[in-house]
Amino acid sequence: MNPLAVFAKPWKSLPLPQLAAHIRSLGFDWIELPVRAGFPVEPQHIERDLPAAVKLLAEHGVRVLNVTADVPLDDERLYSACAAAGVAMNRVMFRQRDLDYWAAEAKARRKLDSALPLCERYGLQIGVQNHSGRFVPVNEMGLYQLLKDYDRRYVAAVWDPAHNALEGIDSDAALDIVAPLLCVVNLKNAYWRRVSGPEAERAKWRIYWTSGAQGRASWPRVIAKLRAIGYQGPICFSAEYTDEARVDELIVQDLAFARGLLA
Repeated sequence: MNPLAVFAKPWKSLPLPQLAAHIRSLGFDWIELPVRAGFPVEPQHIERDLPAAVKLLAEHGVRVLNVTADVPLDDERLYSACAAAGVAMNRVMFRQRDLDYWAAEAKARRKLDSALPLCERYGLQIGVQNHSGRFVPVNEMGLYQLLKDYDRRYVAAVWDPAHNALEGIDSDAALDIVAPLLCVVNLKNAYWRRVSGPEAERAKWRIYWTSGAQGRASWPRVIAKLRAIGYQGPICFSAEYTDEARVDELIVQDLAFARGLLA
């Protein structure tokens, strides 16, 4: 059965023992742990605090699937800390910023190339996620183009069907493209909501992050396709909702929805 994790970002204010208890009360025993400013493990203290955090969480019944660390990919502290903590993967995304797409992709490739010797030395995998908007890769063809020549043990794909749907790509086709590269599948959902009136001179749209059953990515189709390709790897729930006050309620609903589809 696929391990099911949740991204711990919404509960950044909780000390680690309380975070572990809360995660378990929601129905999870795996998490994706942010290593970011303002979180229990901060980038400047990653070597000291990440192994201690992983050990403490484990003592409270929660395991760390992976981290997403605001640490440069050529910084050896990231790799030594993950090795000491027993963390196998770091999820990353690359922003396009003011570069054109191909220049941004070349920059992302240079970052991955700089990471490879450290990945090999410490056994850490870099998971690259697709993201809608001005990111590299923006879709599954971009994900394949960026990652196809890397050793999957060290550089692999984190596929996000919600961002996939926001860019208008069929989920079955997307998985056909990235299946050989997968290390993790993210689950969340969203749709484009018109925020300008019907008579506005120009339409304005905004992404609305919603529950798994309500967005543009069909979770039933996604999970059916994952079964069809024999995917047994981890699934991580992003716990991202525009209505942030309902995060606990909605993540419990989404976990139940996904478990029903996976049964």
